[in-house]
Amino acid sequence: MADTLALSQQSIASRLERLPYSNWHITVTAFLGVAIFFDGFDALTTAYVLPVISREWHIPPQSIGGLISISNVGQALGALIFGWTAERIGRIPAARMTIALYATMSLICAFTSNYNELFWCRLIEGIGLGGEIPIASTYISEILRADRRGGSFLGYQLIFPIGLLGAGIAGAIVVPTLGWQWMFIIGAVPALIALVLRRYCPESPRWLASKGRLDEADRIVTDIERTVSRNGQRELPPVVLIPMQNLNAKTRWRELFEGQYRRRTLLVWVLWAATYMVSQGMQSWVPTLYRDVYHLPLQQALNYAVAAPIGTVIGAFLCAILIDRTGRRLWFIGAYILLVCGLVELWLTGGETAYGMMLGYGFCSLWTGSVSMSIFLYTAEIYPTRMRALGLSWATFWLRIAATIGPLMVGFILPAYGISGVFFMFSCITMIGLLAAIFMTETTKRVLEEVSP
Repeated sequence: MADTLALSQQSIASRLERLPYSNWHITVTAFLGVAIFFDGFDALTTAYVLPVISREWHIPPQSIGGLISISNVGQALGALIFGWTAERIGRIPAARMTIALYATMSLICAFTSNYNELFWCRLIEGIGLGGEIPIASTYISEILRADRRGGSFLGYQLIFPIGLLGAGIAGAIVVPTLGWQWMFIIGAVPALIALVLRRYCPESPRWLASKGRLDEADRIVTDIERTVSRNGQRELPPVVLIPMQNLNAKTRWRELFEGQYRRRTLLVWVLWAATYMVSQGMQSWVPTLYRDVYHLPLQQALNYAVAAPIGTVIGAFLCAILIDRTGRRLWFIGAYILLVCGLVELWLTGGETAYGMMLGYGFCSLWTGSVSMSIFLYTAEIYPTRMRALGLSWATFWLRIAATIGPLMVGFILPAYGISGVFFMFSCITMIGLLAAIFMTETTKRVLEEVSP
């Protein structure tokens, strides 16, 4: 029984690992899921207001890329700042701070009246957004048991592409009828989540135990056990102590580049950069491309743009169902191969028609969606608790750098080489991701402490 075990970091982790998936896990995931839904919503908000404000404010293509990218600059800063904060003060307090920041700034964005005002507001908003995503992903990975971690984690991550789809649908309905400002007003809803997050989401017991706060960790795990067992009506599996090393090790950023973690860190940075340079580079431009390259009316351009987030949702859903069966490495390799095929087809045809572009990029979105979601899972698995948030935050820093560069590259390549040049560039970048995926460490169904001692 749990109460006969010596109180230690090892016993806390072992008690979490024995818990069956339950309504408690669903509740916690749902609260963080609402926040990540609006993360996804916010990620495409600018894309769906740009077809309107680019003409109202007479924004040239190079400046359009800058407006898309500036949020990612803020997110890169937020990932570093709040990743370290989460290691110092805890996952939940840091998450509340990030959610409150980006929700407040989203509301302020709705009242901007020119390019410069929106540019700087999006930068500050991005700091909160960039901090929240890796913290939430770290937290979810630390409360799930090994044999359900892949599917359950990606079930949570699936909410992000649903947020992208929500932005697409809202953009197609709200922007032409109520005005672009309402996209940012809707994005302020998560401020309510920040107010109640502490009540429904206790601090991560693994993090507390890693900081020596064993009594707090024990109290939280006991409450979770009581909830999962329905106050003793449901018998829990016995506790099996999991092997652990480096129990007293402290968080050191240098460890990201030492021993086995050096290779993991560099490899995963390449995966993040390749994936998000392609997905964000295209995703944020799609509505504007339909309007300016294919000369579709505003409503039709916004309707066609919804195909991409639909593909992202389907791809993420398939990944959530299958990745525990295929394994992380095989899924990444297969997804990258199919993405290369889709991008090469678009390069060769040049996206000859708007309809062909919609179908082709919809297919590519299946695989960018699946990799974009599963890379959060994989990164959280390859670092120990003492530096999981730090490792994930540094990785998402490169996500934001890539997501900053991708839209800027489209802004410069499109006028010079056309839409075919854009797809050629992205197919080459995807090949780099494919090569990196071949050398991934397999983590499927392995306990976190076993993968990362």
